[in-house]
Amino acid sequence: MGDAPLKYRRILLKLSGEALGNEGKSISPTVLGRIAGEVKGVLELGVEVALVIGGGNIFRGVQASTEGMDRANADYMGMLATVINALALQEALEKTGIHTRVQSAIKMEQVAEPYIRRRAVRHLEKGRVVIFAAGTGNPYFTTDTAAALRAMEINAGVIMKATKVDGVYDKDPMKHKDARAYRQVNYLDGLNKGLKVMDATAISLCMDNDLPIVVFSMEASGGVKRVVVGEDYGTLVSRGETTFR
Repeated sequence: MGDAPLKYRRILLKLSGEALGNEGKSISPTVLGRIAGEVKGVLELGVEVALVIGGGNIFRGVQASTEGMDRANADYMGMLATVINALALQEALEKTGIHTRVQSAIKMEQVAEPYIRRRAVRHLEKGRVVIFAAGTGNPYFTTDTAAALRAMEINAGVIMKATKVDGVYDKDPMKHKDARAYRQVNYLDGLNKGLKVMDATAISLCMDNDLPIVVFSMEASGGVKRVVVGEDYGTLVSRGETTFR
């Protein structure tokens, strides 16, 4: 265990399914290895780490439902996609020597533990990484909402949402050169301005329970570590006043 001063000692890291792939691959071993390295870096500081991963690189339930598929059935298919991603990341983490457990909200004992809150917390206390798969186990809820729910259940200090940009902007920085980055965003502003921090249900859950969200980039090495040691990195979503960088 490390002795560095830590701002957060238990985190929930939220990754999109798309974050696991590159160069046309839905799941890239190279990307998985890089993510595993980031996680290992903060584990060595003494941080307890849980993860929630989306399934959009394999199947996106909302999109399928707009094309005529029954929404509930499409969402269950999306939940199964997150289990595939969780198993892939578990493999990558364990290759680096990190003990990892996948807990699924849909029972599938041959490949994952069922989600049991007390067991998950015990794993974290023992220094294991826990990957929460299959969302909440219910249709109509996103993996953003699953991340907020699991973070509160395990008493995480923060949700860290990894994106391709280094925080929250007032408009898409990929399309607008004059986009301004926020240092901090108030929960209500995140909702009212449609800043796409997380979906509305997830932000509301975090606001009701005063759980901060940090939106940051994992494209640069060491991003997770920078957040947990308290560097001014990414965008903090909290009860505080909305400010630009």
